[in-house]
Amino acid sequence: MFKVTIKPHWQVQAPSGEPALSRLIELLVNIHETGSLAGACARARLSYRYAWGMLREGEKTLGASLVKSRRGTGASLTPLGEKLVWADRRIAARLSPLLDSLSSEIEVEFEHAFVPSERVLRVHATHGFAVESLHHFMNRRQIATDVKYRSSMDVLASLVRDSCDLAGLHVPIGEFEAPMLQLYAPLLKYGDFVVIDLVSRRQGIMVARGNPKNIHRMRDLTRRGVRFVNRQHDSATRALLDLVLAREKIDGSAIHGYDNVEFTHAAVAAFIASNMADAGFGLETPAQQFGLDYIPILHERYFFLCPRAVYETPVLDRVLAILRSNEFRKIANALPGYNAEHCGRVLDLHDAFPALRIDAQAHSRE
Repeated sequence: MFKVTIKPHWQVQAPSGEPALSRLIELLVNIHETGSLAGACARARLSYRYAWGMLREGEKTLGASLVKSRRGTGASLTPLGEKLVWADRRIAARLSPLLDSLSSEIEVEFEHAFVPSERVLRVHATHGFAVESLHHFMNRRQIATDVKYRSSMDVLASLVRDSCDLAGLHVPIGEFEAPMLQLYAPLLKYGDFVVIDLVSRRQGIMVARGNPKNIHRMRDLTRRGVRFVNRQHDSATRALLDLVLAREKIDGSAIHGYDNVEFTHAAVAAFIASNMADAGFGLETPAQQFGLDYIPILHERYFFLCPRAVYETPVLDRVLAILRSNEFRKIANALPGYNAEHCGRVLDLHDAFPALRIDAQAHSRE
């Protein structure tokens, strides 16, 4: 099976109309990560002389220095250089799920061109790092898969329309499970589904490294001078945040930046890491990837809903074999804040979520 990779590329255009940066962004990112121009050249496979010329040309065009270099101490970026690097990271964090979905679509087109009769497993899911890992495993095992990342309600709508075979969703564990399930319940009554557990994971507050604003609980987000970045209104993480705020009797309007949104956990982390916000609500994995501090608030369960008719097909046996393998569980457990203890467990929908059974019985008596 062919593997397609699409990466975002951007450049700044000078007033003359000429591209000002070309491969300069890539070079700056590598300097930031390696701490030296020589290390950046080795990673980018550029000669030292060519890279030095690229830097000087970029600084001339932009009218400001990009790199600070001292003999024997490597190289570091100036504030402008850092802004360009963090802009690159925010672009990648925001677009990666969309580009991954597009890559998956093109892979499926290749698969149909060479093996027209091959069944393609359609996976619609809220974005998650364990789902990304599972997609990689399925590609390696030659399971033709079309993965699309969507909001929770869009994922459920796809399931009800029979537009997907596995619907990846998440609900909090504990007191917020029932109210979150109430959002899903109206659509879940339209089919016969099984629940396939993937992982449990932590949701909490991401804060800038060192926690300079001294944020330790939800109410600290309302303090003067604290800048927040939120998720979009139709995301399950946003709904979960609102449930937590309601419990704490906190009005979202009291949080500066509550209406400032990003569309992925990684984009929230990148926004904070680039000093455009002080805090956000999301997963621990991207917080660690972007060097942020993290305050855990609760655990949630990430799972797939699968129509029973699909569950009984051979391709699902292959997927379950991956989920139950030590190799996959080791990868999932290595993700910060993730636990794959029940990975691959299969339950009837109402056994997995008794609150749905109680809700259905209550409606039947009305």
